[in-house]
Amino acid sequence: MTDPHDRAAPSRVVEVERKYDVDLGTPLPDWRGLPGVDAVSAGEVRELDARYLDTADAALSRSGVALRRRTGGPDAGWHIKGPREGDGRLEMGWPLGDDESVPPAIVDTLARWTTAELTPLARIENQRTAYLLTGQDGVIAEFVDDHVRATDLRQEVRREWREWELELGPAAPADADGREALFAAAEQAISAVGGRAAASDSKLARALGF
Repeated sequence: MTDPHDRAAPSRVVEVERKYDVDLGTPLPDWRGLPGVDAVSAGEVRELDARYLDTADAALSRSGVALRRRTGGPDAGWHIKGPREGDGRLEMGWPLGDDESVPPAIVDTLARWTTAELTPLARIENQRTAYLLTGQDGVIAEFVDDHVRATDLRQEVRREWREWELELGPAAPADADGREALFAAAEQAISAVGGRAAASDSKLARALGF
């Protein structure tokens, strides 16, 4: 097993995604007509459990940064999500390791925002069903249907909701106009079944009541 306590370079990916609020009974969208999409995969169920940390004065949250340790799913591990820039957000990842202590490599990376002690902030459990929207060149987008159970660990408040995310894949349009056309078509399909733009910027923000 790779030891996350070394200082090997993390994985890096820029997530380009949009989030949508839906009711518990909202049916899934019909993706026929999305530009370039030829097929939609069967849903893959993933049980995700994420623990978020921050300083006592919420230095990371105030900087638009999130630190989590997540188990379950294909990207289990430690993640730092940087400040959002438009629809994009840089995510850096490290392996889980053998315990829950914050790896030194992550402490080093967080130093640009804070060097204060990190303590538990929130737990987010998520039953996710993921679908791949594919075209002739590969995955255009991943659509996920999330049933979320969140606990604000500092206020001892629990919240539950359902939301959708649409994240662009490697075969998505490379130009801004093409991406906007894809999102516009997707949002037309989403609004047709009752989905709407998310009121909260992230699951963590919603878990904390924002």
